[in-house]
Amino acid sequence: MEKNITKQDYLRRLNIVIEHINNNLDKKLSVNDLAQISNFSPFHFHRIMKGLLGEPIGNFITRTRVETAARLIRYTNIEIQDIAYRVGYDSPSSLNKIFKQYYNISPSEYRNDKNITIMRPILNNYNLKLKEPKIVEMSDRQVIYINIIGEYGNENYNKTWTKLWLFVKENKLFSRGIESIGLSYDDPKVTESDKCRYDACLTISKAVNATGEIGVKNIDGGKYAVFTFKGSYDKLGEVYDLIFGTWLVNSEYELRDVPVMEKYLNNPNRTSPEKLKTEIYLPIK
Repeated sequence: MEKNITKQDYLRRLNIVIEHINNNLDKKLSVNDLAQISNFSPFHFHRIMKGLLGEPIGNFITRTRVETAARLIRYTNIEIQDIAYRVGYDSPSSLNKIFKQYYNISPSEYRNDKNITIMRPILNNYNLKLKEPKIVEMSDRQVIYINIIGEYGNENYNKTWTKLWLFVKENKLFSRGIESIGLSYDDPKVTESDKCRYDACLTISKAVNATGEIGVKNIDGGKYAVFTFKGSYDKLGEVYDLIFGTWLVNSEYELRDVPVMEKYLNNPNRTSPEKLKTEIYLPIK
């Protein structure tokens, strides 16, 4: 029987990633390599890291580089250009730019004025509260879908859902219990917004052929932790942070290598944002 993962397992893997970052600041740090080192699911690595660290992994790497540079500038006599190379920047000007963004002063100003103090950025605080999820075994779903590439929630979303419902009507696919499901494949804090991939899906119970941009596929079933959130879709990012950063690491579960699924329980065109209900299906094993 497979051993259940514990919070200590999550923290141990986090420590492995952090230690690798700390020991390799002068090298290119590939997120794919970090995911492999951590032994976390590649599908969920970014969200797990953000939940554990309180910030995206890319931000953490940048901040670690800048804070390490600050310590070396203040407490050693190493040349600033050598410090830049040591913490992973290809030129002193690159370090200068990011240092100013973080601390509003240049590295040389920080070295020359010992009275200057700089503060570490404040990490995120989460004010949302979620009820414990239901653990369910979901059956396979057959869906029609349209893939959207672009910023999540952009102006194409309403048009896409309208196209799907029109396809249902034209092909006489309507039946009781049709579910509106969203599959998000990318983390917008990591992937450029115009490259984020999303499938808008409607479940169907009859056979139909794919037509043009409307595809047909199965969503595999399995074990899921199902969270219910009531509120604006704009808050879903915070909900994910809470799920990955608080619930998951304190649970006995590990994630499967499939996307998180969202089920939308009411129509956003007829429901005020604060009353929207979303079920978030976290694939677990």
